[in-house]
Amino acid sequence: MSSSIPLRALVSVSDKTGLESFVKGLVALGYEILSTGGTRKFLEQAGVPVIDVTTYTGFPEIMDGRVKTLHPKVHGAILGRPTLASDAAAIQAHGIIPFQIVVVNLYPFQETVAKPDVSFDEAVENIDIGGPSMVRSASKNHAHVAIVTQPSQYEEVLQQLQAGTMGESFRRRLAAAAFEMTATYDRAISDYMANVVAKESGETSSFGQRLSLTYRLQQELRYGENPHQRAAFYVEDRPSATSLASAQQLNGKELSYNNLLDLDAAKSIVSDYTQPAACVIKHNNPCGCAVAENLADAFEKAYEGDPVSAFGSIIGLNRIVDVATAERMCVPGRFIEAIIAPGYEEAARQLLTTKPKWKSNVRLMQVEFLDTDRGAPDYRRVSGGLLVQDRDDLRQSDEGWKVVTDRQPTAQELSDLKFAWAVCRHVKSNAIVFAKDGMLLGAGAGQMSRLDSSMIAAFKAGDRSQGGVVASDAFFPFRDGIDAAAKAGIKAAIQPGGSKNDDEVIAACNEHGIAMIFTGMRHFRH
Repeated sequence: MSSSIPLRALVSVSDKTGLESFVKGLVALGYEILSTGGTRKFLEQAGVPVIDVTTYTGFPEIMDGRVKTLHPKVHGAILGRPTLASDAAAIQAHGIIPFQIVVVNLYPFQETVAKPDVSFDEAVENIDIGGPSMVRSASKNHAHVAIVTQPSQYEEVLQQLQAGTMGESFRRRLAAAAFEMTATYDRAISDYMANVVAKESGETSSFGQRLSLTYRLQQELRYGENPHQRAAFYVEDRPSATSLASAQQLNGKELSYNNLLDLDAAKSIVSDYTQPAACVIKHNNPCGCAVAENLADAFEKAYEGDPVSAFGSIIGLNRIVDVATAERMCVPGRFIEAIIAPGYEEAARQLLTTKPKWKSNVRLMQVEFLDTDRGAPDYRRVSGGLLVQDRDDLRQSDEGWKVVTDRQPTAQELSDLKFAWAVCRHVKSNAIVFAKDGMLLGAGAGQMSRLDSSMIAAFKAGDRSQGGVVASDAFFPFRDGIDAAAKAGIKAAIQPGGSKNDDEVIAACNEHGIAMIFTGMRHFRH
């Protein structure tokens, strides 16, 4: 490239985070800055010398700024290849001065349509046209042009320029990020328009004809479920404040694949309860869960539900962790991998990070506990495709429940049945839950036979199951599960019902004096 060609950067951004210092860095390196509209005014107010694009093109902005960079002298300056004779001739013939750097980010379409009261017209006006055109032009011509699309890139770009090391491989990396940005942007517009069209046409399905998911890499993990499996954690571009992707880690080692799975499960379980609640997760199943008048008692009951399995567990708490609860967790002999809660009192945090042997390792996670994400889509990969369903996490009432036995449950039994039914939804199928006094006593999870799950739950509960209740995520196909529960001292049961052998199961309950409720709703979890 001829030394007579000035260094030029085109700057046109919606997000002006870090822009002033970045552009001043470019000016210090000898770059002339061309800009338009609001960006030009912003830079001028910051004391940066700016050439208006309209001065360069000789054509004014028109249609309230809709047309300003869509001009041959702009795109020629971006797409031109000065090292190619024909391009160099066109550049000279038309008075084009090439850009070496293009700094562009786009109108905030995603943020606009995320607003609950956004109008269609407002959404359309936030569809950027010139921006994506410049980004794609610069990305295509990355052999000659560096395309900068994110404030997070500013520092490294300046470092590369200052060191004189901005080679084609670095520009290619910038181009790849730029194409990813425009792809995500276009998909957001497409999804929005498809949703509008579906509503206008009266479609009732909540599932569109196409599904495109875009996630960004949050972190590479040490390994997956097992050391021989590679793993990473990808998150939505704008994750909900209540999601695990938005959780803040306050202490402890790096999170593992299994930690993340278990933390998500722990939060989901305790979010189901309005009382102070605690759960203990092991291998994505609750081995302990309880509600109480205060968080410390809820934790104690949850941990003692299965103290053997609780060793090395993940704890979920639906209240800010206080000192009393932290003291219970720090009891010698107890080992906790991670805790997720809406917050921690400073004194409680100090206890958890200084008192127990695992103090430096325990992962303390803090995240908002709200109901805004309930019923959101749930995705599961299978070979060649993706299964999509509504998440089974809607708060449920006892509307439609029916007592089908001769005996009605007592008030205490009914309370325990509601508790057990909420826990059961989070246990892998076939799921059987034994509970009493707002406390999980034993869970049979992931068995091929419901009878096997019943026997495991009874074994875990031991003598504590006397006078307790049982919950089953799906119907009892035979009376053998009820017989096993009765043998363990269970006095009330809750299940969806719907088996061809319901009469046989009801008769077994009446025979054992067990009160039973049919909910009419199944909760398989595979």
